[in-house]
Amino acid sequence: MHAIVIQTPGGPEALQWTEVPDPEPGPGEVVVEVTAAAVNRADVLQRRGHYPPPPGASPYPGLECSGVITATGPGVADHRVGERVCALLAGGGYAQRVAVPEGQLLPVPAGLSVQESAALPEVACTVWSNVVDVARLRKGDTLLVHGGGGGIGTFAVQLGVALGARVMVTARAAKHDRLRALGADLAIDYTGTDFVAAVREVTDGRGADVVLDIVGGAYLGRNIDVLAPGGRIAVIGLQGGRTGELDLGALMAKRGTVAATTLRARTVADKARIVRGVREQVWPLVDAGAIRPVIDRTLPMSDAAEAHRLMEASEHLGKILLLP
Repeated sequence: MHAIVIQTPGGPEALQWTEVPDPEPGPGEVVVEVTAAAVNRADVLQRRGHYPPPPGASPYPGLECSGVITATGPGVADHRVGERVCALLAGGGYAQRVAVPEGQLLPVPAGLSVQESAALPEVACTVWSNVVDVARLRKGDTLLVHGGGGGIGTFAVQLGVALGARVMVTARAAKHDRLRALGADLAIDYTGTDFVAAVREVTDGRGADVVLDIVGGAYLGRNIDVLAPGGRIAVIGLQGGRTGELDLGALMAKRGTVAATTLRARTVADKARIVRGVREQVWPLVDAGAIRPVIDRTLPMSDAAEAHRLMEASEHLGKILLLP
């Protein structure tokens, strides 16, 4: 088969479409013939040499895909050859075929094509595990989503709205109309507006109950400032740096919580638990049309370098898909 290989970490040109050995399913695994894979910022970090795959995972980038099962390994009982699925991966999505633990498979939602479903597994599992499982978003809460225009952001807006929250986002101004169309109550241009003041103004000074943050250190202090009493911050990215100054007094005064998680390095069992939660609580919303994948464009997988250039420019809205 062919896959995108990173011979030496570097710029987008480091991504090479190369012939590699076919994957073999191990115990409890299936092989999926890939219809589409989605691009995530974690793939960019891996390409640069800053986010290596966990031990035992495929060395090729790609954290989610969709396709058709072509082989099953020992002990697989709940899935069959020919089944259409999408999958959460620890790596290997930028390829024609990939081996996947069966606990990380999801059915293709009603009303979606196999190709479209590739845009969902990583973002659904990341958002649900942080916004619902960790930060306990409830109906009537105010949810602030940083980076609202990306794959995580466009999904988080829709999930928050579907769960009865009031959703606010930070994003470039050019993306605001689309985000409001997805249900965002307030869109804030982070390039020229103080998001703390903007959120406080429309919440009568109360702030946000839950903050989903992809920025990290650079936003830590302001995220605490914007918290409502009892608020929860879930940090899932470090685009603004790994470190920041934490004012514990301010956090204590808010009775606030800061949690920081990653998904890729979790155990197979923990990922299966998250996938079960997504299937039980999120997939019915997708089946009903309350949440839809937002796809900016599709490109040939051999043109993954261009997909990474687009991702790094941050001018896309939603997901970029790669087709083998």
